[in-house]
Amino acid sequence: MSLQEQIDDLITPAAGLGGLSADRAMLTLALRLGTEGGKRFRPWLFTTVHDRLRRPGLAPRADTVDRVAAALELVHTAFVIHDDVIDNDDMRRGRTSVPGLFGASDPALGSNYSRAGGILTGDLALVAAVRGLATCGATGSVTDALLELLDATMHDSAAGELGDVRMALDDQLPGLAEALAVTELKTAAYSFVLPMQAGAILGEAEPGAIAQVGEVGRMLGNAFQLRDDLLGTFGDEATIGKDPLGDLREGKRTPLIVHASRTRHWWRIEPHLGDSTIGPTEGERVRRALLEAGSVDFIEGLIDEYVRRARTLAEPLGLDACIVDRLSIGGRTLAQPADDVGVA
Repeated sequence: MSLQEQIDDLITPAAGLGGLSADRAMLTLALRLGTEGGKRFRPWLFTTVHDRLRRPGLAPRADTVDRVAAALELVHTAFVIHDDVIDNDDMRRGRTSVPGLFGASDPALGSNYSRAGGILTGDLALVAAVRGLATCGATGSVTDALLELLDATMHDSAAGELGDVRMALDDQLPGLAEALAVTELKTAAYSFVLPMQAGAILGEAEPGAIAQVGEVGRMLGNAFQLRDDLLGTFGDEATIGKDPLGDLREGKRTPLIVHASRTRHWWRIEPHLGDSTIGPTEGERVRRALLEAGSVDFIEGLIDEYVRRARTLAEPLGLDACIVDRLSIGGRTLAQPADDVGVA
């Protein structure tokens, strides 16, 4: 089966389940919505690392590779859905999000129904992801290692997400180290480290290579989340698929904001952080202040350093050209990757 066929197989309910047919149908529809679109970035990372680092002579079945790739995509699906619940986002990728789907289906049921539908749909995606790894057809030891990696990733990502919410609600701004830790745990762990190490594990690479590829993923994941922070403030809705003022409205304590809080321009930004009524005029003032505070340049410098470290670590593994260079364009610009390897 292809990747999409594996995804469809994993999210299709078992035959013969009875009771509450309308609710089951709604959850099935929402799960299918959640798996549509996107650019299959994590499966691309996984298969690229697997093909590059695979032990010589190892020839795993194509359906095993596709099954693991599908499971990794479903982890992403689950986290996206749960993130939309946490952030109260009704839009994702320029269209209705999964919580938004439940809300639109019967507005009279209110926000609790939207949240419940999103949480439960995300739960189903996670269960499907675990089942995908458990039934991938790899050897027992490889399957165990994949499940242990997923377990560690789940703990990291959960801690990062909770830390992100906690810091947004706290009156005191975090230090830069704490803000960067959230970046690493919330995004890098599951979007980069998980698929890249999974590819090395399934390919039965040497333990040292598995560890090193995880560091490459950590560096790239940090860089991409910092880029996403910039896009979340300076991007436009048509490009990023969501409200560019959303991070400011939610009071996100990103490294961009934390750096600005240590500058003399903070008084121009602070009143708008967490302001649910902020509009385009105020948003433009904040953007100008962030530029004049040097915070954008500071974040760009961090991105440069993370990419440099990633390339240094990736080169001995032969992953510099096929992964790092595919994701970066020119000196200071780490861009969204090409359409076939996007991170949506």
